[in-house]
Amino acid sequence: MLTLGDARLTMLNGGNFRLDGGAMHGVVPKTLWSKLVSCDALNRCEYTTRCLLVEVEDRGSVRRVLVETGNGDKFPPKLKDIYGIDHDRSIGDALAEVGAEPASIDTVVMTHLHFDHSGGTTRRTAGGGLEPVFKRAKHVVQKLEWEDATHAHERNRASYLAENIGPLDASGLLQIVDGETEIAPGVRVIPTPGHTRGHQSVLIGAPEPGAPKALFLGDVVPPAVHTRLPWVMAYDLDPARTLETKRALFRRAVDENWLLLWGHDRDHMGGRLGVDKDGNFVVRELVTI
Repeated sequence: MLTLGDARLTMLNGGNFRLDGGAMHGVVPKTLWSKLVSCDALNRCEYTTRCLLVEVEDRGSVRRVLVETGNGDKFPPKLKDIYGIDHDRSIGDALAEVGAEPASIDTVVMTHLHFDHSGGTTRRTAGGGLEPVFKRAKHVVQKLEWEDATHAHERNRASYLAENIGPLDASGLLQIVDGETEIAPGVRVIPTPGHTRGHQSVLIGAPEPGAPKALFLGDVVPPAVHTRLPWVMAYDLDPARTLETKRALFRRAVDENWLLLWGHDRDHMGGRLGVDKDGNFVVRELVTI
């Protein structure tokens, strides 16, 4: 756990999975990325679905915000094989490990609605149906993201699964926002487009200049190696937009000493950036939460 101003941050492991190494590194050739990232015989790299529990004081009580819900535990055997999932871990398991439970969560934020970020929002019932996991929480999603998730096309359809998001709408648990929005004291969502049109990141910390801040990046920078500006996933719908989003975020992160939190790095939770002698952004400090 890390204390940041008035907020307490706890990183959770929503379960590991594997994605194609070529797709994860876009135009960067394997001769380069394989020096830093290992892959299996099927060219898949292993990643963690990191989720973040943020606890803040709100008018005398504790407000709990959960960022991301991981893959969930609903995958059929075929998809578990494709994505190298050899476990049935859910976000509920991760919360239990830190003494929390789904009923204690007030707000759920998803950077976007791809299955590895929204899969834990719903679960199978004994009768085979679907129900929300966080039954008293509002689920915060950008307007553009909701539009794309519910009107998917051939390029993104495999990543948006109706079983993860449909029950939220039906249960009245969605909170659609449009642009930067405060969702709890000192917790804001900010648009960070590129991976998807409606991708958002979560900025934690008091708004005053100089106050300590942390940014949960989501898929803007999935693992730490993607701090390199050209390292953009082939999964991104607008790679050039991702690059410019990264550049703008990194400038602020360096100037204001933000702690950056990665959503998929298997080995590292977060870090702070600097600039090397050639003007490139680099990770200068690793931080464990």
